[in-house]
Order: sequence, then C-alpha cells, then structure tokens
Amino acid sequence: MKLKTTVLSATILGLSWFHASAATDWTAGFQEGKPLLQSISQLSFGPDGILFVADTKAAAVVAIATGDTKPAVTNAKDLSIEGINLQIAALLGTKPEEILISDLTVNPLSHQAYLAVSRGRGPDAVPVLIRASAGGKLEVVSLDKVNYSRAELPNAPADGVVGEGKRQSNPRLEAITDIAFVEDRLLIAGLSNEEFSSSLRSIPFPFKTAAGTTSVEIYHGAHGRYETRAPIRTFVPFQVGGEPSLIAAYTCTPLVQFPLKDLQTGAKVQGKTIAELGNRNRPIDLIVYEKEGKSFLLLANNARGIMKLSTEAIPTVEKISEPVSGGGTKGLPFEPIAAWDGVTQLSALDSAYALVLRSKQAGVENLEALPLP
Repeated sequence: MKLKTTVLSATILGLSWFHASAATDWTAGFQEGKPLLQSISQLSFGPDGILFVADTKAAAVVAIATGDTKPAVTNAKDLSIEGINLQIAALLGTKPEEILISDLTVNPLSHQAYLAVSRGRGPDAVPVLIRASAGGKLEVVSLDKVNYSRAELPNAPADGVVGEGKRQSNPRLEAITDIAFVEDRLLIAGLSNEEFSSSLRSIPFPFKTAAGTTSVEIYHGAHGRYETRAPIRTFVPFQVGGEPSLIAAYTCTPLVQFPLKDLQTGAKVQGKTIAELGNRNRPIDLIVYEKEGKSFLLLANNARGIMKLSTEAIPTVEKISEPVSGGGTKGLPFEPIAAWDGVTQLSALDSAYALVLRSKQAGVENLEALPLP
C-alpha cells in the first residue's frame, strides 16, 4: 500500500532526504511503555531503525524505536518463506483464514522484514507486528515495553458506516492509506472530514505538533473529471527535474505528481496527472529503484499486475486533462511484468531485489525476494 523503504530508495537515487539525521535526536520526547494500538494498517521505516505504524482505526500514527539497526540479512533469498500466512497462523495459534496481512516493509538498516497482521477479521481483530529474518525465522515483535511516540490526526473521518446497500463504507478505514518519512517529517495520505476530503498530512518529527493538512485535487482521466474525494492509495518521494516531489497512485488508476513545496498546511493543491493506467484497478504499492544508471517506478496493482515505468519522461510528460475512455491508458508508458503474478504486497529490499507477498494458489501466501526487473 505504500512506499515501505523511503530511506533505501532515497539512498539509491541520491535524494538526500536525511541530510540532517547526523545532528538530530530522532527519539526526543519518546516514552517507554506499551503503545495502545487498535489496528496496524501501514508500516514505514524512518531513520535509526524507527518504525512508523499507522493505526487507521484510531486515526493515529505511532513511532517505535525498534533497536533493529545492525545488518542481519546479507542474502536476499534468505527472507523467502513459503506459506508465510500458514506459518504466522501457527505462530499465533489460529487458523489461516483468521489471518490478514495488511502490509509489508523492510528495515533498510538490517534488511529484516516487518509485517502488519490482524489476528481475526472482524471488529475484534487483534493487531500483531511480525518480523521475518534470515533463514525464514518468524517472530512476534513484543510491544509491551518499547520506546515510542504517538501522533493523533486532526479532522479524521468519523468511525461508522455511511451510505446504503452496496455503497456502504466506513470512511475511518481510509483515514490513513499510506505513510512515508521524508527528510524531517512523516507524510500521511488518506481522507479527512473536510470539504476537500482527499488529503496529505505532514507531521514534523520527532512528533511535537499536530499534523498540518493539505487538500489535494486531481484530474481523473478514466472518470473524465476533477476529483477531491478519492484518497491516494500509495505514493513515493522522488526528485522531478531537481524538485522534491511525490508520485502518487489512485484507484482506477491515475498517477499524479505533487511538488513537495506546494504541500502547505491549509492549502488546496491540484496535482499533475502524468499517467492514466487503466480503470477497474486498485494500486497496492509503489517503489522507486535504479538499474543500469536509470531510475524506474514499480507499481503493484490488484487487477492489472505489476507495471514498470521509466522516470525519464516525468519532467516533460504532458499533463492529462481530458477523458481517457474505455479503460485505456495515456501519459507515461509502462511495461507489464507478467512473471510477477499474484503479488499482494511489494517493498524494496536492496539495490537488486524487491520483497513481495505473493499468492500463487488459493489460501497460501509466500514471501519472496525477486530480482528487480
């Protein structure tokens, strides 16, 4: 669902998101204890092994000092685990159908993988943080006594079902759709309860102040109109023509550029739609990587598989502002990666590999390290 390894991607592409890290105490203001988590929906690492955990149900984000700061995985293939959902179910003493893996991220320092897991699938589901390490080892990360900091989101959608029939939904479940640490702040995509409900929130880190909210608008080619209520599904920080930006993917499937300088508290910002990648599709995860001196985006989707896009044309591609009908595509060209079928979660692992959660047979999910295409 999100950029899982902003630190890694920034390092690969020389983006210097963390130029101030050496002089910053990233755990300033942390407390020791057990953070109260109603859910674990998205995960993303920041500096010094700090894991950001999105608690969408509570409309909050928790920063946890994992202490996981030393290399632990030296061979990418050592993280591959067949039937990982079956093994997690056994670890938690429940049935595989009672396990839901909602996110995957990799610690860029240790290269160990972290998974957001729900034990149970109803309102009483229990959030669990699982770590996968070399040799296929799985363990529950204890949160009983950790150093952590918590930030509440202002103007979160109400927690309750709205609408009727097939259009029923709980807006709170989309209060946070993706998170990433950039330079000295945590960026949070999702919905707010404001008129322009699609939002990007920015919280300076270490957490001291409330999140500032920017309302975002895009032109959606497949729908043929400007939209303010559809949330960003996944995003990645990226330099576009030397300008720090976000590349964001939306359902059905526009790809949009937002200059970071425009994301000011209280502003209403219109992004530049740089690609329309087909309708009836929901983006899952987006990563950026470098290969043979060129940078690429890799987008995982629930219906249209994996797409590889060159970043070369982003600065000059024409803005999409007219309808793209019939499920067609327009803007940045992409290459389908058919061999990566069944991917349900995607995270950068290192400069040569991605780590994916992949389902190739009913009821079984595998953790696999795959060479970047």
